[in-house]
Amino acid sequence: MTNQVLKYKSQSVAKLYFIGAMALFAGQIIFGITLGLQYLIGDLFFPYIPFNIARMVHTNLLIVWLLFGFMGAAYYMVPEEAETELYSPKLAIALFWIFLIAGAATILGYLLVPYARLAEATGNNILATMGREFLEQPLPTKVGIVVVALGFLFNISMTVLKGRKTSISTVLLMGLWGLAIFFLFSFVNPENLVRDKMYWWFVVHLWVEGVWELILASLLAYVLVKTTGVDREVIDKWMYLIIAFALMSGLLGTGHHYFFIGMPGYWLWIGSVFSALEPIPFFLLVLFAYNMVAQRRRNHPNQAAILWAKGTAVVGFLGAGVWGFMHTLAPVNYYTHATQLTAAHGHLAFYGAYVLVVITIISYAMPHLRGRLANSPEAQSMEKKSFWVMTIGMCVMVLALTIAGVMQSYLQRWLPEGQALSYMATQDELRGYYWLRVVGGVVFLIGQFMYFASFFIGGKHVESHADAMALKAA
Repeated sequence: MTNQVLKYKSQSVAKLYFIGAMALFAGQIIFGITLGLQYLIGDLFFPYIPFNIARMVHTNLLIVWLLFGFMGAAYYMVPEEAETELYSPKLAIALFWIFLIAGAATILGYLLVPYARLAEATGNNILATMGREFLEQPLPTKVGIVVVALGFLFNISMTVLKGRKTSISTVLLMGLWGLAIFFLFSFVNPENLVRDKMYWWFVVHLWVEGVWELILASLLAYVLVKTTGVDREVIDKWMYLIIAFALMSGLLGTGHHYFFIGMPGYWLWIGSVFSALEPIPFFLLVLFAYNMVAQRRRNHPNQAAILWAKGTAVVGFLGAGVWGFMHTLAPVNYYTHATQLTAAHGHLAFYGAYVLVVITIISYAMPHLRGRLANSPEAQSMEKKSFWVMTIGMCVMVLALTIAGVMQSYLQRWLPEGQALSYMATQDELRGYYWLRVVGGVVFLIGQFMYFASFFIGGKHVESHADAMALKAA
C-alpha cells in the first residue's frame, strides 16, 4: 500500500528504531520481574543469572531502549519540522544495526562472561570505566555509543541546518546534544570516591533531570501540535516555560545527590532548595497537556496518542515531582537515601516521564509509518486498555515499594540503637511487599503485551483526512 500520510520518505527509518525499542523494552521488563523474584528466592537462576548481572541487564536495557526511542522520534520528527528529507537515511539505518549489534553483544557479554573477566578482556585496565551503576558497559561499548551518537547528531543537525528551523526541533537538538556531551563524563573515573560520585551524577542526574527533560518537552509539544491544532506560538511559549524551570531546578538540583558523599555542607541547602523546585516543570507539563487538549481546534482520530500524552504529563508529575519531593530534603533524605523509597521514585519517574513519552510518539507516528492516519477503533481500544493496565501495574509496584521504603527507614534507621533492626532482618519484614511488587510487575508485563497486540488488530483504519472527516460526521 502506498503511504498516503507520511510527508517525507526518509521518515520511514524511524520504524526500525521503534520496533527495536519495543523489543528491548520487553526484555527490560522480563529481567525486572526476575530481579523482583530474586529478592524473594535468592538462588533463582543462580549461578547462570546472578542478581548483580540481572540488575545490570535490566538497567542497561532501560537506557538503550529509551535511546532507540529518542533516536527514532528524532528521525521521524525532524524531517517534518525541517520540511526536508533526512540528510542521510542510509547512515541512519547503518547506525541502527551498529547500535543494536553492539548492545546485544554487550548484554550477551554480561550474561556469558564473568564481569571481572569481561573487564579484563575489554581494556578496562587501559581506561577504567566499568563497575559503576548504569555505566557498567565495557570500554569498547562506551566508545561505540559515542560514535553512534556523533553519527546520529551529525545526521539530525545537518537536516535541521538545511531546512526550516522550529522551536521544537531546536529544543530537541539541545537535549540530544546535551545527552551526548554529558555521557562523556562516563569516561572519567577518578580514584577519589567523592570525585568519582560527583562525575557519575554528572551523567545520571544531568541526563534524567536535565537534558532528557528537553527531549521530553519537545516530543510532547510535537504530538500536541499535530493532534490538537493549537497554534505553534502558544505551544512554544509553554515549552520554553517548562524547559526554563527544568534547567533552573534540575542543574542545581544535582546537589541532592551530594548530601552525604563528602561534598561541602552548603550542598545540603542548595540541593534541598532547588530540588524542592523540581516538581514545578512537571506540574507545568500537566497544565500544558490538558490546556492544549481543551483548546484543540481539531478532533484528531488518533485518540490513543492523546491518552498517552496526557498520561505522560500526569504520571511524570507524580513520579518525578511528588515521589521525588517526598525524600529530596536533606533531613528526610538522611533516613530514606538508598531505601526502597528511592526505587519507588525511580520506577514511577522513569515510567511517567520517559517510557510514556516514547510510547506517545510511537503511538502517533507508527500508524503514519504503516500508511494510515490512525489505527482502527478496535486497535485504539486495545491500546487504551494497555495504558491503564500498565499504569495500574506500575502503581501497584510503586505503592508496595513506597510502604516498604517507609518501613525500612523506620525499622533500620529511625529506631534508636539497640532497637533498630539489621539490614537483613529488615528485609525479612518486607517480604510481603516484595511479593506485591512482583504482582505489579506481572500486571505491567500483561499490559505491555496488550500494547504490542494492538499493532496486529485489524478493523477499518483511518487512512486519510477524508476518512477522518467521514468518521467525525458519522
